[in-house]
Amino acid sequence: MLRKEWLVFALVAVFLVTMFACAKKQTTDVETDAEPATEVPAPPPEPPVEEVEEAAVEEPEMVKMPVLNDVFFEFDKSTLTDEAKQTLADNATQLKDAEMVMITVEGHCDERGTNAYNLALGERRAKAAIDYLASLGVAANRMDMISYGEERPFDPGHTEAAWEQNRRAHFVVKQ
Repeated sequence: MLRKEWLVFALVAVFLVTMFACAKKQTTDVETDAEPATEVPAPPPEPPVEEVEEAAVEEPEMVKMPVLNDVFFEFDKSTLTDEAKQTLADNATQLKDAEMVMITVEGHCDERGTNAYNLALGERRAKAAIDYLASLGVAANRMDMISYGEERPFDPGHTEAAWEQNRRAHFVVKQ
């Protein structure tokens, strides 16, 4: 009986191997018997790109920030000296070249006098500078003014040299 079982086992094994081999061969045959694959047509060539000259893009012009010099005044005065007028003329030239720039003119005084008096004197000094710049062609709507009186000294000293530096109209450039 063992022989019979062995024989059945061998036959089943041969059958399975044959089936497996045939199945594999059929797959291979199917692939080879199939019609040759049709080639996928290449996409049509892209139309030639016309070279378009780029329009000249104007970059925003960098605003050159003016360097404005302070104007100095004599003791207890708000009238412009000849030297102050020349400085303001130079400042006006720069401001006309930089038309988009706004400024604030600060009026300053030395420490002598009362706070109220010095605030009023600082305002008259700032106004004198603005009025002169306007007479030279700088648009008045580009200029603001403020008086600090004696509150923001350039030189904190208590000498005539320090006081001369503090009696001024100072220019702050804004964008």
